[in-house]
Amino acid sequence: RGSQSPDTSHPYYDVARHGILQVTGNQDTSHLLLRFIFSSCLMPPSHQLNHHHLLQYLMYTLDQYVESDYTVVYFHHGLRSNNKPSLHWLRNAYREFDRKYKKNLKALYVVHPTNFIRIIWNIFQPLISHKFGKKLTYVNYLAELRDHLSWDQLIIPPDVLRHDERLRAAQKGGPHPSSKTPPPRPPLPTQQFGVSLQYIVEKNQGVMIPPVMSQTVSYLKDKGLQTEGIFRRSARVQLIKDVQKLYNQGKPVVFEQYGDIHVPAVILKTFLRELPEPLLTFPLYHQIQDIVRVESSLRVTTCKSILESLPEHNYMVLKYLLCFLNMVSQQSIVNKMSPSNLACVFGVNLSWPSQGSVSLTSLTPLNIFTEILIEHYHTVFSSRCPQAEPRHLATNPTKQTCCDCLLG
Repeated sequence: RGSQSPDTSHPYYDVARHGILQVTGNQDTSHLLLRFIFSSCLMPPSHQLNHHHLLQYLMYTLDQYVESDYTVVYFHHGLRSNNKPSLHWLRNAYREFDRKYKKNLKALYVVHPTNFIRIIWNIFQPLISHKFGKKLTYVNYLAELRDHLSWDQLIIPPDVLRHDERLRAAQKGGPHPSSKTPPPRPPLPTQQFGVSLQYIVEKNQGVMIPPVMSQTVSYLKDKGLQTEGIFRRSARVQLIKDVQKLYNQGKPVVFEQYGDIHVPAVILKTFLRELPEPLLTFPLYHQIQDIVRVESSLRVTTCKSILESLPEHNYMVLKYLLCFLNMVSQQSIVNKMSPSNLACVFGVNLSWPSQGSVSLTSLTPLNIFTEILIEHYHTVFSSRCPQAEPRHLATNPTKQTCCDCLLG
C-alpha cells in the first residue's frame, strides 16, 4: 500500500517523502480499482518543494498503473498561498496528462472544495473535455465520500479528518448539503430512486421487493458472485446516473450491454443510499449504535431482537438483501468479500441518523451490526415469518418466499 515510506533511493525521494500522493488498492490484479490519493495538507511551502519535480513524480507514479482503471481522490484542505502551485503549473499539468492517463480514469473526487477550486475549474473549462468534466464529483463531507468509495481503502490525513469534524460541528448537527439528487415533484409513477419503499410497492402492483433491487441482485447472483472485490469498485459516475434515469423512467435496463459487473453493484448501493429513510429506519439508529455496549456472546440475539421492531416491509426487503450478501460472503475465498468487508461497504447504506450524517466514531458499531446480520443471517432471520408472500425473486413467485430461490 502507498502508506509505506519511500526508500531513499527513490528517484523522486525529495517529493515522495512528504506522502503527498498515496496509492491504494490491489496492484496485482485488474479486478480491483486503484485509488490515487492526493493530500494538499501534506504539501510543504513552495520554497521547500520543487513543483516541477512534483509533476514528474506524479507522472512517474501514474505510469506504473496507467493501463488499469483508477480513481483519484483529491483532499483540498491544506492548500494555502504558501504551498499553492501556480496557474501556469496547473495548465501544464493538465496538458501533460494526455489521453493515455485520462482514458482509464473512472472518477475524480474533490473533497472539501472551496470557491478557489470552483474558480480554477471555470478558468480551465475551455481546455477541459466534456468527457473528462463528467468524471468530476465535488464531495463536501467525508460521509459523502463513503457513498462512492470503500472507507477501508482510503488513507486520510489526520488534518483532513479534523477539518471534516469542524465542518460537521459548524452545521450544529443539522443536515448538510446532500449529494443525493431529489426526485421530481410529484415523483414519476415509475420512480425508483429517492422515493420511499411504500411508494414503490404501491406503483408496482404490490410487489414487495423494488424492481431495481430484484434485478441487480438477480444479475449479480448469476454473474458476480466470484468477482474479486465486488461492491468495492466504483463505476463511471455518468453511467450510473444514466442507468438511474432508465429505472426512474420505467425503461428496461440490460446490464449485459455495459460489460461491467460493477455497474449493477453500484446501482444496488445507490438505491439503498438514496432512500428517504434508511432501510433500518431512523428509530433504530441509536439501538444499532449501542451494539458495542453489548457483551459479544449476546450480540447476535440482540441484533435479532432489534430487527423485530422493523416494519414488515422493511424487514422483508432487508431479509432479501442480507440473504444475498450472506451468499456473496460464502464465496469470499474467491471474491475477497468477507462479512466484515461487506459490512464496511453496506453499513453506511443501511443506517444513518435523521439529522446530520454518520460520524467517523459511529462507523464501528454500524459495521459490527451489519457484519452480524451477514455472518449470522440464518439465525438472525430465523423465526419471524412475513405476513405476506413477497412476489419478487422467483421464476414462480407464488410459491417461493423470502430468499429461497436465491439459495436454490
